[in-house]
Amino acid sequence: MELSWLMKLRIVVSAAVGVFLVGICAWPLAASPEPFAPLSMHTGAISFWDGLILAALAFLSGLVAYFPSRPWGREIGILAVPAGLAVWAVRGANMTALLQLNPTLAQRQELFSALKWESFFWLAIVAVGFAGVLAGERISPSPEPEKTKEKPKPKSDKYLNAAIALVGSVLIAQFCINVFAQGIEIPDSKLGSVMAQPSTGQIVFALLVSFAIAAFVVKKFLNLGYIWPIISSALVTAFAVSIYIREPILQHLGRNWPVVFFSNSVTAILPVQMVTFGTLGSIWGYWLAFRYNYWREHEN
Repeated sequence: MELSWLMKLRIVVSAAVGVFLVGICAWPLAASPEPFAPLSMHTGAISFWDGLILAALAFLSGLVAYFPSRPWGREIGILAVPAGLAVWAVRGANMTALLQLNPTLAQRQELFSALKWESFFWLAIVAVGFAGVLAGERISPSPEPEKTKEKPKPKSDKYLNAAIALVGSVLIAQFCINVFAQGIEIPDSKLGSVMAQPSTGQIVFALLVSFAIAAFVVKKFLNLGYIWPIISSALVTAFAVSIYIREPILQHLGRNWPVVFFSNSVTAILPVQMVTFGTLGSIWGYWLAFRYNYWREHEN
């Protein structure tokens, strides 16, 4: 099953809506007077009122993107907000720059304690965008395309499968990110090895592929949608910080290594990058699995 030119156009239009409304129009909300400053809630880049404005633009992006995407509005419209946030995620500086602004051990402990939960803010913005898509669907319902209809799943395993999908997505993404987001690796007597800050391009690639793999597995073996891998994009950062950013590790890194080195590749990725490209990768992986299942059913 190949994408038609009309389907590709719908995807481009949906992404363009998000890039314009969120990526460009909302950028002044987070833009720093200093070029290449890191984008993080910890730096005070986004105030409470800025967050409300961003949420409103995210909702509008999902709502607007729904209509040119019909009858696939729900499936395609969700791309709008992460496409817009992707502009933010690549415009700012990386995690190393954020650590340079917090040179002491106490400051870095406070920083990572905040980053541990920051991903849920960006996940909420993506969710608000999807709420806009659902609002568009309420305004102008469209019949579900026949090819997306599937047999209903038994309710008995619903919650168990969801839990497996969520935990599995976190573990798969965590493992794959460490494989694909490779900076310079140097042996360390205490930590085993330390990893240099990956480039932005490498981070984007690693997140897209890692979450695509997670979503593919979730769809293929549990027959669940991309919602669970998307949610896991916020949990991966919290999990990595809890495991790899304990006080003794921060002390060891601060005393023995330049700020550019990390104990784990995941901890070198900003939350906005994790959620943004984790969401896009999850949607991509879901549709790869969908197309694979379609091909298997029709190969004969």
